[in-house]
Amino acid sequence: MKTILITGCNRGIGFGLVKHLCENYGQMENIFATCRNPQNAQELTSLAQNNSNVKILKTDLNNSEDISNLAKTVTDILGTRGLDVLVNNAGISSKFTRLPMVKEKDLTDHFRVNVIAPILLAKHLIPVLKNGKNEGESSGIIVNISSVLGSIQENTTGGYYPYRTSKAAINAATRSMSLDLREHKIVAVALHPGWIKTDMGGKQAPFTVEEASGNLINFIRNISMEHNGLFLTHEGKQLPW
Repeated sequence: MKTILITGCNRGIGFGLVKHLCENYGQMENIFATCRNPQNAQELTSLAQNNSNVKILKTDLNNSEDISNLAKTVTDILGTRGLDVLVNNAGISSKFTRLPMVKEKDLTDHFRVNVIAPILLAKHLIPVLKNGKNEGESSGIIVNISSVLGSIQENTTGGYYPYRTSKAAINAATRSMSLDLREHKIVAVALHPGWIKTDMGGKQAPFTVEEASGNLINFIRNISMEHNGLFLTHEGKQLPW
């Protein structure tokens, strides 16, 4: 793995992944890190200033033109070099919501960021993912950050309508990607990162961002064709759809 694109890097797990790569994998050629407002991402900007392989790309994932332009910029920078890994990390999560409190805007906002954006970005990046190089026989790898809350079988408490449904949808999309792209040896996985101490995960979560970032990178580096189309934890445990 020498080239990677991670969305949602201004804070949380996205920033943690970029930081972990900078601190532990100096051989990385390109670390593309997207965020909506780079001027507000001071820690990410500082990383980029001290690591020439980090390239911050301003992107609003609510804007399909921005997504298309992002893919074009990455493709132009890489040239004939492929993209080894795409991590669709950016996401939003509303608070716990029972059915009487569900709002249409919350549903559409979640689907725009958590489902539509990852699908469109993967679509636009197929040409460079075809030329990616990873362990074993796989070319590029698509990692869609999901959640156990997106598991239909594991849903025993209800609620979380915007978040649950959007994560179930990206799981379904991941499965389709794995089938549509396997002829190109592109691997697609849905990955539950664990419960992490972030603005989204809260202070009660068991994993720090640093711990989770290391776990995720270790797992991503070992993804192979045998993982294609699966819903997994960072430990490699298969989760039920």
